Amino acid sequence: MKQASKLTTYVALLRGINVGGNTMVSMKELKSCFEDLGLRDVVTYINSGNIIFKDSRQSTPALVRLIESGIKARCKMEIRVVVKTRSDLAAICKKIPTDWVTDKLMRTDVMFLRDEVDKAETIAAVPANPAVDRLVHVKGALIWNVSRKDYGQSKVPKMVGSSFYKNMTARNVNTTRKLLELMIGT
Repeated sequence: MKQASKLTTYVALLRGINVGGNTMVSMKELKSCFEDLGLRDVVTYINSGNIIFKDSRQSTPALVRLIESGIKARCKMEIRVVVKTRSDLAAICKKIPTDWVTDKLMRTDVMFLRDEVDKAETIAAVPANPAVDRLVHVKGALIWNVSRKDYGQSKVPKMVGSSFYKNMTARNVNTTRKLLELMIGT
């Protein structure tokens, strides 16, 4: 008798969709695309490209390739994707200081990294102003915190256009924590 494959819970984080009127795609269409790829229990969260699903494959790079090619075929768009397991996301969230939030006083973003930039030398090259930028690296992510009043002095936004920037996707910490909560509930 064949043993059933164990399903793992994943989140796919799509880069740059539904931002500023560019690369528009409905979450309903993405959900359908993921289901057509054979991914199970697909749930989307907000309109910025967060898709939780289950699958028995244990290769995250294989899932990235499957999802990117599926989106390209279905939606006619080249979208970069970062995939994390529930345990990956839990490890990232555990490293975020509990008082780091996104609100009127501070901004905290989690930059989810593709494997090609998740290296010490790449992280060290991210521009930062030590007087205002607080950065924490954990496998798979770079967490950035800055006071709203000091945002203009931050150097982190200067990475736009860099190789690092093109190989990551960011979510605010509130969204990141909610995604973990949703993944635990599935």
